[in-house]
Amino acid sequence: MLIALLSPVLVAAGLAVKLTSPGPVFFSQDRTGKDGRIIRPLKFRTMRGNRRPDPKELVPLHHPEITLIGRWLRRFKIDELPQLFNVLSGDMSLVGPRPTLPDQTEKYTAFQWRRQLVRPGLAGLAQVNSSAARSWQERIEYDVYYVAHHGFRMDMGILLKTVAVVLLGEERFARPFDSSPYGRG
Repeated sequence: MLIALLSPVLVAAGLAVKLTSPGPVFFSQDRTGKDGRIIRPLKFRTMRGNRRPDPKELVPLHHPEITLIGRWLRRFKIDELPQLFNVLSGDMSLVGPRPTLPDQTEKYTAFQWRRQLVRPGLAGLAQVNSSAARSWQERIEYDVYYVAHHGFRMDMGILLKTVAVVLLGEERFARPFDSSPYGRG
C-alpha cells in the first residue's frame, strides 16, 4: 500500500536522479540482514555515477561526491524509499536496525550481533534518536535495546518520530544513548 501511495514520489525521484547526473538510478550493495543473511537493499543513487563506494568511509551530507539532487534526497530520506520493495520481498521490515556491511558484521562482538536477531528496517530506534555523527557503538546500543524491547507500540512510535525527523532534521532529536529514556532504564 505504501508503494502505491508513494509511487508519485518514487517516480519523480527516479527521474530527478536520471536527468541530473549520468549513471544508474538505483544503488545497491551487499548488506547483512537477519541472522547474518546477505541482502541487497535498494536506494536511489545520490552520489556521482562513476564513484566507487568505500565501505569504510563516512559520507556526510556535504560530501563533494554527493549530487545536488542527492543532497535533497538524503536530507528528506527519500533515497531510502526504494527499500519498500525490500520490505515487500521480506528481506527488511518497516522498523528495525539498519542493515550493515558484511565486513563490519564479521567483526561484531556477541553484544553487537544481537542486532542481527531481527530483520533490518527502513526506520530504526537509532535513526530517530541519533545522527550519523554519533559513534557506531552508540547506534548499536540503540539497536540492541530495540531488539530486546520491540513491539507494536514501540514500532508505531518509531514510525511517527521518523516523520518528525524527516521534516525537522535528525540533529533536533539526536541524544547520547545514556541520556535517552532507553539508556536510563
